[in-house]
Amino acid sequence: MVKIIKGTGLVIFVLLVVLFATIAFASGMFMSKKYLDPWQKDYYKGFDDIRLQVASQGLLAPNGHNMQPWKIKLDSSDKAAFYLYGDSNLLTPDVDPPARQFTITQGAFLQYCSVAASHLGYNANITLFPNGEYDGSVGSIKEKPVAKVILKKSSKVTDSALHDALFLPDTSRVAYQSGKLSDSQVEKLKQQNITDNLILNIYQDTTNMDKISRYVVDSAKIEGSIKEINNESVKLTRTNEYQKNKYRYGFSLEGDGTSGLQLYTKEALVTLFPSLNNEAASQDAIISQAELAVKNTPAYAFIITKDNSRKSQVEAGLLYSRVQLEAETMGLAVQPLSQSIEEYPQMSDLYLNIHNDYAPEGATIQMLFRLGKPLHSVPCSMRRDVNDLLIK
Repeated sequence: MVKIIKGTGLVIFVLLVVLFATIAFASGMFMSKKYLDPWQKDYYKGFDDIRLQVASQGLLAPNGHNMQPWKIKLDSSDKAAFYLYGDSNLLTPDVDPPARQFTITQGAFLQYCSVAASHLGYNANITLFPNGEYDGSVGSIKEKPVAKVILKKSSKVTDSALHDALFLPDTSRVAYQSGKLSDSQVEKLKQQNITDNLILNIYQDTTNMDKISRYVVDSAKIEGSIKEINNESVKLTRTNEYQKNKYRYGFSLEGDGTSGLQLYTKEALVTLFPSLNNEAASQDAIISQAELAVKNTPAYAFIITKDNSRKSQVEAGLLYSRVQLEAETMGLAVQPLSQSIEEYPQMSDLYLNIHNDYAPEGATIQMLFRLGKPLHSVPCSMRRDVNDLLIK
């Protein structure tokens, strides 16, 4: 009997070792995670050019679908200037047909650059669309820069807490605590709006919370039913560490906060059985994340512009990142909930309704996001190497 028990224990041990080895190999568990290098606070020191030092922190900015669609052209005649272009190779036309979210993302990058520059002893003078606004076509995006940035020496240094916030995950999709934001927190966030063209509204009352929650869930169900959008998400999902190191942009399986052995097990399963990463799985993820969000959110916020010009879209991205960074200094987190304000045909009725409710008189909702104190931390997402952003 003792021999049988010992023999069974040995078999179980061997099976567990084989299982662990399979998970480790399939997921790439022990690979060096190059896609996380930019999150290191000393990453910028690997570059001599101040423009690349600033851009290396700018690329930590929040961005639509984690596409990081930024290109940098260094000014050859002015060693303190660079141009920001949108990367037309990283558009997501099914979910963002007019490239509006793509353009908002440019503003988020510029805001992070501004904070990084100030911390390094420079002032970032930003001129938006120096050659005129692009129209959203691939050719126009390639031709017209979003901004010219000139770095000038400055004695003013960014508050260290704000700079530290650059290195925190920019989006948290986990449950938030139920407690409402304080009046002082709301006021501090609203102070980030420094232009008359933008409106920042924060809602915590029951009536608006319920109404906005319905928009969030209903729009997620619509988006989850669209084959093209689900397929786009499937193609952009990096299912293991090998793919994350190769691409360094797009979605990953830890997007819902999963980490550790649980994450590597998920990665191994999807790697070994690729059919698990499919349209149905994408649909379930979209809807389940929306339902989790509305059940665990103390506050929603809108960023609204009086018009829908490309300049206004970039300014919305600048404001969103200011709010997001300030929120993080207060221990709060944010998550965009963009489906109801997306412009593809299937969302048109909901888009019209939410604008009638929250942005009348021709204004445009550029961002809808949730705010709150997360119940637990989330891992950092993939980031590209700053050299990959360079236009040679």
